[in-house]
Amino acid sequence: MTSENSNEYGRLTPMLPAIEALVKCESPSEDLDACRSVVTLASDIATRVLGTPAQIKEIEGRPVFWWGSERPKVLILAHLDTVWPIGSFTPLWSVEGDVVRGPGVFDMKAGFVQALYALKGIEGEVALIATTDEEIGSHKSKALIKDLSSTADAVLVLEASLDGKVKTGRKGTAMYQISVHGRASHAGLEPEKGVNATTEVAHVILAMSALENPEHGTTVVPTLLRSGNSINTVPDLAVLEIDARSFSEADLQRVDAAINKIAAVLPGARIEVAGGLHRPPLQPSSTAALYEIAEKVAAEIGMPPLGSAEVGGASDGNFAAATGARVLDGLGAVGGGAHAANEWVSLSSIEPRSAFLHAFIKELLA
Repeated sequence: MTSENSNEYGRLTPMLPAIEALVKCESPSEDLDACRSVVTLASDIATRVLGTPAQIKEIEGRPVFWWGSERPKVLILAHLDTVWPIGSFTPLWSVEGDVVRGPGVFDMKAGFVQALYALKGIEGEVALIATTDEEIGSHKSKALIKDLSSTADAVLVLEASLDGKVKTGRKGTAMYQISVHGRASHAGLEPEKGVNATTEVAHVILAMSALENPEHGTTVVPTLLRSGNSINTVPDLAVLEIDARSFSEADLQRVDAAINKIAAVLPGARIEVAGGLHRPPLQPSSTAALYEIAEKVAAEIGMPPLGSAEVGGASDGNFAAATGARVLDGLGAVGGGAHAANEWVSLSSIEPRSAFLHAFIKELLA
């Protein structure tokens, strides 16, 4: 089945044309014009689905979709940005059997549409907020999320599920850039006069692995590395990016302290550290109450148990929980392949998950 026949989709689920439109409106986080376009489209879809448009706000220079209460008791968090540069997928959209594919369909445009439809007929202090910088750290939207979460009774995060399970725990994150300064020299004539930044950064990489702690799921992963300028020059600069994560806030603090104290091994080398702690862990203690209610609602409407999982990825739910809010994450799409070329959503799951969310929101507002 291809995208030409939206009427055929309509017989399967009325939500699918909306998801298709949002997926085809590609919205990589770094492209502000694309993000503004997708938020405008989302507001148009909200008007058709809910009868009233969303507000489109500029928060710290980023477009934000805002439908509903200014100070909600039930806050629904989503994002409309994706990790995919424009033109990454060919075809851009496809439906084959139960499998719907496209950039951002799983993470998390299908979840956003599920939330829109879940709000049909809902009355009360509820809001759906969709940001456009989640995939690059929510640096501009973090303050807004924490402010709204601090007074909400419940924060529901429409990030994708894990095989249908909601997410009751997430690792906290920290990101670092480590710059190693050496001294350049000719690699053939007088390498001994140089201070090799590549050799020094190798020592740093080995030191990172020693900081990991399986007990708390603590990982310290070297990711990007840039070093040197030419093949016959002792490199005078190496820049290493580090992704650190843990279920334990104390362990993240331990790693942070160790990275900021790291010392050079080679005489004459110098190390600079930038970055630091970012998202705190989302602890099961923050999700237990809402998870219990969610399973009760699922049973009442005849759904199988949702199930729960603790995962390594972070989300805006981490920020919400840090304010003391009750949070439940992973309420969005069922599928797989987040940030991967095989990203997909289960077509048959879209309506049932939205219907569950509708019942869950009503229960929370009652």
